[in-house]
Amino acid sequence: MGIHKFFMSLNDLERIIRCPGRFKFEEHNVAAHSWKVSQYALIFATIEEKNGATIDWKSLYEKTINHDYGEVFIGDIKTPVKHSSPELKEMIAHVEDKMIEDFITREIPDDFKAVFKDRLKEGKDATIEGQLLEFADKLDQFYESFAELKRGNNDPEFINMYQQALKRILKIDLQPSVAYFRDVILNDVLNEDTTIDITKLTHEVIKEA
Repeated sequence: MGIHKFFMSLNDLERIIRCPGRFKFEEHNVAAHSWKVSQYALIFATIEEKNGATIDWKSLYEKTINHDYGEVFIGDIKTPVKHSSPELKEMIAHVEDKMIEDFITREIPDDFKAVFKDRLKEGKDATIEGQLLEFADKLDQFYESFAELKRGNNDPEFINMYQQALKRILKIDLQPSVAYFRDVILNDVLNEDTTIDITKLTHEVIKEA
């Protein structure tokens, strides 16, 4: 089936709903998530570049747009489950990597195998592009949970998602990006009219950080 099979599998990403099993005012699918992550990364990579960093833009876009392709095979596992223990998270990642590897071996023509193995591998690493991917990925989790809290969805899972995403963003080792998010974007977030007290939830995290 070759590349055609890969193209067809992209439709599946549109049907995989993030944070399954919870009431949400807005549904988000994995395909849209990947696109948004690439847009967040574009902005914050630009901030890093303006502060003297060297960005491999090709690598950044490949990492961000492909980072959740493995969910074609395993779906989106609930955040509390996925992060309940480092061992479980590692096991899930191993299963996902193995299924991607099997798919490439079985479906992708030999001329493209090496390219696919490189582009679909885990993108979160010690490089600045890998850190930007993690920053952008957590930022989308932040915004998805914020949208629910803003409209009055007080499901504890979204409160936890909001605070955990914010906590991780503030700890990522990208000082220009973190500073811009904290000093500019977060202020705009707190100035929004929200049903739930976002300011209180936010300051709890900032105080702890």
